[in-house]
Amino acid sequence: MRVLFYSTKKEKRKTMKKLLFIYNPHAGKEQIKSNLLDIIDVFVKARYEVIAYPTQCRGDASAAVRNRHEDVDLIVCSGGDGTLDEVVYGMMQCEKRIPIGYVPAGSTNDFANSLKIPKKMHVAAQIAVAGQAFPCDVGKFNEKNFIYIAAFGLFTDVSYETRQDLKNVLGHMAYVVEGMKRLAAIPAYKLKVEYDNQILEEEFIFGMITNSVSVGGFKRITGKHVQLDDGVFEVTLIKKPNNPLEVNEIINSFLIERINTEYMYCFKTDRVVITAEEEIPWTLDGEYGGSPTQVEICNEKQAITIMVPPKA
Repeated sequence: MRVLFYSTKKEKRKTMKKLLFIYNPHAGKEQIKSNLLDIIDVFVKARYEVIAYPTQCRGDASAAVRNRHEDVDLIVCSGGDGTLDEVVYGMMQCEKRIPIGYVPAGSTNDFANSLKIPKKMHVAAQIAVAGQAFPCDVGKFNEKNFIYIAAFGLFTDVSYETRQDLKNVLGHMAYVVEGMKRLAAIPAYKLKVEYDNQILEEEFIFGMITNSVSVGGFKRITGKHVQLDDGVFEVTLIKKPNNPLEVNEIINSFLIERINTEYMYCFKTDRVVITAEEEIPWTLDGEYGGSPTQVEICNEKQAITIMVPPKA
């Protein structure tokens, strides 16, 4: 669908910029359906010719970016963190990298919270076209990319195995309900973790490599002084608990948003290599990322530009 802004003067039409709007019509509670015209109106008033593209299946957003990025001046996406992840992945495959705007519409929107992009969709749309350009780090997971989290272990399959209709009804609580089902059997993985000339060899039940101040709707569990453009990740690895009491201590640490170093390793790094004795399922920005036995995760500093609220 093309939405064109016409000027009565031919010379003014030549100055029109082009915007590709990629949106997931099923994200969150499908609020994009009642906000779509208002969002496009914001774009047109900012003097953009708008190409609107509703995604049809997984991988659609990445393909749309690769196929159309050379013809537009700005790409704006709307959906959950998974939609943003696809757009970023598509952009990282392009030689010409143009700015990305984000109108959050998912159930949790961790990365939008980190960027301080508001939930009100028309306000987020205004930021996308008139905000401040922010050079943001991007993670590289073997040959894939992620924008804010790569994780394995406890609860990490919750986001992509929770049914969309349950997310739409319960929102963030859907993840909690689904996650509680996993407490009966906690798998542990024997890993070799290499970073900054350090080597850890232990059994872990959970690990996350993040570039975000919020994970799963919980703030401040990735550490203090998180910067999204500093070229390093925040890494959290949870050791295998020895008894139910330690399990409760670990869960309480997350619920009260406090890192407990007795049961966790926490550090910052720009590169980490994790080797396992068996295949481990990973999640990348809430989507299934494969089950490799070895991963190299690197921080690509300030690799893309995202539009964020102007500084006060």
